[in-house]
Formats: sequence, structure tokens, C-alpha cells
Amino acid sequence: MYAIDEALRIIDTYEPPSHPHVEVPPAEGSGHGATEAPCGLLYHRCALDADGTVTDALLVPPTGQNQGAIEADLRRTASRALAARDVTDAELTDLCERAIRNHDPCISCSTHFLDLTVDRTTGGSRA
Repeated sequence: MYAIDEALRIIDTYEPPSHPHVEVPPAEGSGHGATEAPCGLLYHRCALDADGTVTDALLVPPTGQNQGAIEADLRRTASRALAARDVTDAELTDLCERAIRNHDPCISCSTHFLDLTVDRTTGGSRA
């Protein structure tokens, strides 16, 4: 109840500032930071010249950091499913998408991330 009352008080007494942002003159420099996200750590580094132009940038998203583990888990998951039963391509796609989301729940929200092609051979199966 307090939070609702406080929100209403802030809304009722709000006065827009004279400027919506603070002017920041460009300057040469560099910086870095890290932010925690549900799927891992986002690391970023950026350098600017005296005009404020970005001269160097590095972004390392959680997906990039987890890529090796995602690929290994995906290979293991697909191999086990193919060895255990006669799985359809649609079932295998669904299973692989779930395995990827276990590592990175955000990836499926931002892209159509999996295009699975199954190459079935007579001596066994491989994905």
C-alpha cells in the first residue's frame, strides 16, 4: 500500500525538468563495465577520441562466453536422442532448442536461433 501511495504522490508532484538531459561535452577516454543478466555476464569496453567518436569497442555477451558449453551440450543432447529412439526432425529441433535455452533463455526471444538439418545415414544417425 505504501508503494502505491508513494507512486501516486510522485506522479501528483512531478514537474518536468527544464532540460531532459545533461549536456556532456565529448572528450577522449575509455571505459569498461560488466552487467549481470539472467543468462550471464555482459562485458563491454569502449574508447572515444576527442570528438566523442568511438574508436574501439568490444562487447562480449553471455552467449559468446557460453558458446563452447552450448555446442557441447547440443551435440550430447542430439546424439543421445538419436541413439535412444527414432526421433522426428521436429522433435529433435524442439529438444535442441530447449537445450540451448537452458544455457541462454534470452536467445530465443531475440532471434530465430536454430536452423536444424539432420543428415541420417544407414550406419547410424548423426545431427
